[in-house]
Amino acid sequence: MRLPVALALALLLAACGAVSQENYDKLKTGMAYDEVVKVLGKPSQCSEALGARSCLWGDETRNISANFIAGKAVLFSSKNIR
Repeated sequence: MRLPVALALALLLAACGAVSQENYDKLKTGMAYDEVVKVLGKPSQCSEALGARSCLWGDETRNISANFIAGKAVLFSSKNIR
């Protein structure tokens, strides 16, 4: 029972490692979704509606979010990554 908890915690910490000012500075509008994933890793969550995708890396207190239209980034924002 401890192994799944430890594995989940390790994955969460690894995802947070990508949530940094250095990685945020690498992001540019127009990047494809796959290019953003190469920089930040797999997102913590995504939602889609009417051809737009909104994804979040990290958690509610520390994160990077990206909005995509037709697979291309149109907006990035961050919270507490400095």
